[in-house]
Amino acid sequence: QVQLRETGGGLVQAGDSLRLSCLVSGLTHSTYPLAWFRQNPGKEREFVARIIWGGGATFYADSVKGRFTISKDFAKSTVYLQMNSLKSEDTALYYCAAGRALAVRTTPDGAEYWGQGTQVTVSS
Repeated sequence: QVQLRETGGGLVQAGDSLRLSCLVSGLTHSTYPLAWFRQNPGKEREFVARIIWGGGATFYADSVKGRFTISKDFAKSTVYLQMNSLKSEDTALYYCAAGRALAVRTTPDGAEYWGQGTQVTVSS
């Protein structure tokens, strides 16, 4: 069974950087996609970035392209989301997700597994 656990959220100021981590366990297929989503109360869960667990190919939402970087450390079983030049609109609960359909889909229904989320708050 795949388990995901996010850490690294916090309160930062606009323009600051923050790195989120997602510890992955139980994932045996190297072609499995992992992704970061985010959500605010009353809003839909929004795709942020995706990486292929074994290969490393990445894809980003337009809203974060050039500011966020998704990466992985296979030896540490961890996926990272490096967030630079943070804006107040980046404030959200950030989730790590895994699912085969995430290779071609950027909607939450593409995920089979979710972490519990980590809160990122950016003050302006």
